Amino acid sequence: MLTAELIAPHQFRLVEQEIAAPAAGELQVRVDAVGICGSDLHSYHEGSVGDTPAVYPMVLGHEPAGTVVRVGSGVSGWSVGDRAALEPALYCYHCEYCRAGRHNVCSNIRFLSTPGNAGFFREFVNLPPTNLLAIPPEMSMELGALVEPLAVALHSLKLSPPRADETVAVFGAGAIGALTIASLKVAGVRRIWAVDPLAHRRELALHLGADAAIDPVAADVVKQIAADT
Repeated sequence: MLTAELIAPHQFRLVEQEIAAPAAGELQVRVDAVGICGSDLHSYHEGSVGDTPAVYPMVLGHEPAGTVVRVGSGVSGWSVGDRAALEPALYCYHCEYCRAGRHNVCSNIRFLSTPGNAGFFREFVNLPPTNLLAIPPEMSMELGALVEPLAVALHSLKLSPPRADETVAVFGAGAIGALTIASLKVAGVRRIWAVDPLAHRRELALHLGADAAIDPVAADVVKQIAADT
């Protein structure tokens, strides 16, 4: 299979690699689409994400969707050709956090696309069935790749559940901000402000359900929202 390895800032190389057959309890998935996260861009441009340096060669990409191509022994409920959004984190399911349902802070988490854990900028990957979420035939793989950032937006609403009569300001209308706006719209909040310095992001925010979009470079955001409310 072909794998895209980051080997230095601003430098990828394509390499041919072998991939083993799926082990018992695993599925082999062809990666059909991968989103490019802001953390991928930091690794590419700066060689680190905050104070976590890239370790070369490194395989990025953690917003994937793909198609099942092989089914390992002992796996039921999945068939070749099934389509899925792919969860990039491998959990132990045994630590206190996993047992409490808080898998996102698993003590033994392996997050694919971090140093030492190859991500999804490759053609194939072997995963446990728990890391696949079926998507319908009419959904594009590109939309399937948005499931991972959408999960971030939905998790934020779970932590701070909105009420229908509330007003909300979303600072930053990148992918996760935009998906948060769409989620808030579905939740039925009364009014949503999107705040972003980029015109195309403000336009998308309005398209996804924001009632107003503010350029923080051109306006005093706090004063404008205070005046509106």
